[in-house]
Amino acid sequence: MTTFTRDDDLRGARFVGADLRGARFVGADLSGVVMRGVDVDGADVDAPWLLEGGAAFRVNGVDVAPFVDAELDRRFPGRALRRADDPAGLRAAWAAVERAWDAAVARAASMPPGTVDVQVDGEWSFAQTLRHLVMATDTWLRGAVLGVERPYHPIGQPNAEYALDGHDPSVFAEGTPPYAEVLEVRAGRVAMVRDVLATVTAEDLAAPRRNPWAPQHEETTLSCLRTILEEEWEHLRYALRDLDVIEARRDG
Repeated sequence: MTTFTRDDDLRGARFVGADLRGARFVGADLSGVVMRGVDVDGADVDAPWLLEGGAAFRVNGVDVAPFVDAELDRRFPGRALRRADDPAGLRAAWAAVERAWDAAVARAASMPPGTVDVQVDGEWSFAQTLRHLVMATDTWLRGAVLGVERPYHPIGQPNAEYALDGHDPSVFAEGTPPYAEVLEVRAGRVAMVRDVLATVTAEDLAAPRRNPWAPQHEETTLSCLRTILEEEWEHLRYALRDLDVIEARRDG
């Protein structure tokens, strides 16, 4: 199987009559890709930034991004609240995402032992997803909003971009920590967001903050909190998707 990495420059490449059945694109930049007369039966596209920057995703001339977003809002009650821009709205948004995650954790607990550590097609396991959300909260709340100098809990799960942006990944623990510990740390971070939102004011939301990944770009407390909400909903979607697959394989 041929593997192309970020070291391979395929910009402007032409695939004419190529057989790409079963190909997998992970973290690839497909912006501006044009496909004509293609067979997409069974194709599965996951683009969490589908609506960022006003970008369009056209299928047969129709921009499907708004339809996808609306359908996700329907499937995940409370997801639409992530666009809130005032303290009361943000508190409601966080309460909704808490309820959704509580249900997901309960579902995982009802499944056979070891389910939380199962990885589907190389994706993060349920436990790793919770660990990543710890890291996301540490990045955007403890670091960006609260200004904690060393914001990261070692149980956090870094993504590839973390190391690439010049940060030291050694702050994170190696191996697989006990799931009970993951749940404990995660619960603490969830409570931390809830506590901040309980007292945040409109003036606080407008306060400038430093983007932890791109210091040259200024954020606000509001944009940092919205990023946390986006992380929560996107990773909930991934987690539930993979629990569905695990259940289907078990019952199949």
